[in-house]
Amino acid sequence: MTYYQLKWLRSYLVLAILFFIQIIPSTAQQTLYKEKNAIVEVRITDLLKRMTLKEKILQLNQYTLGINNNSNNIGEEVKSLPPEIGSLIYFSNDPLLRNQIQKKAMEQSRLGIPILFGFDVIHGFRTVYPISLAQACSWNPKLVEQLCAVAAKESKLSGIDWTFSPMIDVARDARWGRVSEGYGEDTYANSVFGVASVKGYQGKNLSDQFSIAACLKHYVGYGESEGGRDYHYSDISSQALWEAYLPPYKACVDAGAATLMSAFNDISGTPATANRYLLTDILKKKWAHDGFVVSDWNAIEQLIDQGVAKDRKEAGLKAFKAGVEMDMKDNIYFEFMEELVKENKVSIAMIDDAVSRVLRVKFRLGLFDKPYTATTDEKARYLKKEDVELAKKMAAESMVLLKNKQILPLRKETKIALIGPMAKDKTNLLGSWSFNGRDADVESLYEGLKKEFNEPSQIIYAKGCDFDKDDESGFEEALATAKKAEVIVLCLGEKKTWSGENASRSTISLPAIQEKLIMELKKLGKPVILVLSNGRPLELQRIEPLADAILEIWQPGIAGGSAFAGIISGRINPSGKLAITFPLTTGQIPIYYNMRQSARPDQGKYQDISTESLYWFGHGLSYTNYNYESLTVSKTKFTAKEKIKVSVTVSNIGKMDGEETVLWYISDPVASISRPIKELKYFEKKAIKLGEKVIYQFEIDPIKDLSYSDANGNRILEEGDFYIYAGDKKLKIELIK
Repeated sequence: MTYYQLKWLRSYLVLAILFFIQIIPSTAQQTLYKEKNAIVEVRITDLLKRMTLKEKILQLNQYTLGINNNSNNIGEEVKSLPPEIGSLIYFSNDPLLRNQIQKKAMEQSRLGIPILFGFDVIHGFRTVYPISLAQACSWNPKLVEQLCAVAAKESKLSGIDWTFSPMIDVARDARWGRVSEGYGEDTYANSVFGVASVKGYQGKNLSDQFSIAACLKHYVGYGESEGGRDYHYSDISSQALWEAYLPPYKACVDAGAATLMSAFNDISGTPATANRYLLTDILKKKWAHDGFVVSDWNAIEQLIDQGVAKDRKEAGLKAFKAGVEMDMKDNIYFEFMEELVKENKVSIAMIDDAVSRVLRVKFRLGLFDKPYTATTDEKARYLKKEDVELAKKMAAESMVLLKNKQILPLRKETKIALIGPMAKDKTNLLGSWSFNGRDADVESLYEGLKKEFNEPSQIIYAKGCDFDKDDESGFEEALATAKKAEVIVLCLGEKKTWSGENASRSTISLPAIQEKLIMELKKLGKPVILVLSNGRPLELQRIEPLADAILEIWQPGIAGGSAFAGIISGRINPSGKLAITFPLTTGQIPIYYNMRQSARPDQGKYQDISTESLYWFGHGLSYTNYNYESLTVSKTKFTAKEKIKVSVTVSNIGKMDGEETVLWYISDPVASISRPIKELKYFEKKAIKLGEKVIYQFEIDPIKDLSYSDANGNRILEEGDFYIYAGDKKLKIELIK
């Protein structure tokens, strides 16, 4: 539905409401917005006409609650909050505190409008599962949807109605710390996993018992921050905007995402927080989104630092007129909006539209009818057995076997030296944005390996070194331990604070102390299995040759230990594939699989290093071997109105059962606008038993799969040759008139 169709429909509804009000009893008219069975638009219209300007403005502000949550200051914190406030970022997990402040809103405000409680639930609430980047490497969106439903349930039971997730920023620079929070470098993958997240959080209906509202972030282009430096300028062409960065948001808006968060970054001269073209012309008018947009933390005030507002008042005016309905933390709207209305710089109609959007989400969540959270103890809320099993499954499917010189899997009787700062660590396995995660809930790599190999004496341990600094005093113990073993399992990686927000790094290599540890251990001449836990791709060119096998486990959450151990032993056959490219060196960035072709393909390469990455997007090894037979197609020549089916048969010709993901790519070698070398258009993961053959099929809709966006967002479909890729196979097709 277009913006103008939606506008007409709402006008029609308003007329219907006026007629409805005329024929209902006067007593019912007094509380129409409280009538549970009334149409949402009817309730919104009725409530709006009762609200004062100040009450409306307070609905557009978001404060915090629970940052200093202790018995001495809870009363004061609750007392200081205005009962008419629109939303709170809820830093507690106590439903009692939540209900206390909600009761104040319902009983001490004039109209009893419930507060919307939001929080950053990024990859699990208490049942912390792998970071989003890892999830994408599973290529299992259904599992992502299930885990987001677990997060929604735990959040709802803890007093949270709204999560600032998913992050669907296409990210191609691993120096940017927030690459850990999204689904990698590909536009289509971010779209699919973003939609899965929205469905998981919001369920079939926002008013369902365990549904919470999703918030798409950061709209838009935040992952393109210059040099991977957080909050920085993003130089994005209109072509790139429509082609690479907007599609995940469009897919998630179409899936019903309730809210969006504007990005921090300045996009080609107009910061996202003040970008009317993005927030209103595209989101509200072109896409007809009827929820609301919240700013990022203090982002409205930051328009001053970005050089487009002279003071807080002007910053608030620019953000609001651009299409930011809710002010997170700045308090600018509360301070200046009434004044801006009196000066005729903001109209009442604009205020009403913004407030309507906030109220619409609250009504859809059912907050007016059920404003309070049921109080249950923690055992009833968190870490349910079936939920932990899902987290284990995701941890196993998201781990990527990058290299294996036939050393893995290990025999159960093998004597293993488990070494490295990550081996017994729990805190950093949780990853960033794991506020409610607890070390006590985490199974360490050491614990998982001991359990897997049964006989404790088979696992001997030494830390070796810390994550950084230059203390080599632990090397001697590590070397002595390694000498007693048949194989070395070396667990290295990043602290959780090294990725996430405000965690940009100039180099993505491991600290020198960790690299030196593997160099010293390699001198013993024993096989080395390198296990990496990190929130971004790493530069491994100096240490990759020293490892006989490399397993990327990312930051796997609470259940990483058993998943890691199962892969080491062969109980689990690894099936993960990279959702982001590992460069050979930091200096290669940006490097991603679907770059455009060079003007001189055989020239312009680096003079001092290879132009090839270390591991490309889509790379991932298995303990079995898969054979891709030739691609077959229902038609090689077809028109724009015809859908065709492409198939490939994949057989398991190795030594064990496994799961294989087929990534389907399309390339358009000649077009009016140059196209990427190839683009992911579809993927599917299936289990294939040893000796079995399975057929994978991709239905190509020319209008959807063979067209592309121009710089204005218009879809272009041109006749000509296209190529389809799956595995090592390639097929030519032709679109005709």
